[in-house]
Amino acid sequence: MAAVRLDQLRKTYPNGNVGVAGASFEIADGELLVLVGPSGCGKTTLLRMIAGLETISGGTLSIDGSVVNEVAPKDRDIAMVFQNYALYPHMTVAENLGFGLKLRGHKQADIDQRVAAAAKTLELEARLTSRPAALSGGQRQRVALGRALVRDPKVFLLDEPLSNLDAKLRLSMRVEIARLHRQLKATMIYVTHDQIEAMTLGQRIVVLDGGVIQQIDTPMNLYEKPANLFVAGFVGSPAMNLLHGTLRHDRGWVLATAHGDIALGQPPQSAAWESWRDREVVLGIRPEDLQLQDAGDAALIAQLEVLEPVGNEIFLNLRHGAQALVSRVSPRALPEPGSTVSLGLVAQRLHLFDAASGARIGA
Repeated sequence: MAAVRLDQLRKTYPNGNVGVAGASFEIADGELLVLVGPSGCGKTTLLRMIAGLETISGGTLSIDGSVVNEVAPKDRDIAMVFQNYALYPHMTVAENLGFGLKLRGHKQADIDQRVAAAAKTLELEARLTSRPAALSGGQRQRVALGRALVRDPKVFLLDEPLSNLDAKLRLSMRVEIARLHRQLKATMIYVTHDQIEAMTLGQRIVVLDGGVIQQIDTPMNLYEKPANLFVAGFVGSPAMNLLHGTLRHDRGWVLATAHGDIALGQPPQSAAWESWRDREVVLGIRPEDLQLQDAGDAALIAQLEVLEPVGNEIFLNLRHGAQALVSRVSPRALPEPGSTVSLGLVAQRLHLFDAASGARIGA
């Protein structure tokens, strides 16, 4: 396996559109790194540049210490798994797994050995003589993974490999890929638009928007300390509640909004907030940190619009003036939709952002 280094990697199209704007980071040897962001953010373009399928407009790309900007895809020693499985329908599973090795001139004994090892790892031994049409979606995806696995490449590139699977299969395949990564200790770069997939798979995550890297961090740091409003709103399901207002301080911190003041108490980051008094900010509250409260201790009042039970928890869809809010609570007896409810905040877990730049305020 190998480390991959990007130094100001850039993609500009002939019409002047920027696909990727100066990406710089390193994927450690054996790391599973996820590129995540909405459609059109540049994540697949970045992956294709690493693969050699997209020309590089600027910057340098190194694999295992060697610059590969001008190296042909077949000579980069990478293997790519696409979202459409791209299996040959007339070939058996064994033939699909070994076809790339056959093209590279490997001896049949070596091909058979590698195919058998990959089939065992991916639990495909019983399907080696089957053709793709006889396989389930999950089995086809495992064959696509196996075709990359037999190559024993320096780097695995996975481009939204689970997007064509149903919810149950996506879950089982996420576990499969995580298990495979732990077993192989392989360098993997994984692209997805699904932030839950990114959070559950990635050792680190690169969040992109508009071709620009917004934050690179571990899953929990992204969740607990988003660098800006985009990351705050993108990472988390349901998304973080974001309320605009003016930050004021009297006997405690208050967010003054068009629908009334919201009491914030004395959060631990109060010292960092001092220079933001009387300025426009955005308050971020995770749904689990917005809870039903006795009226006397309420930070704000809202109307309960819809209850969404999802088994082990319930999502409360609320309305505070024109502001939609979501609260995540444990299953219990709750007020009826249409009721007015009192809500409290977990002061230790509040997030504050500059309304103009979107940047996080405080540590």
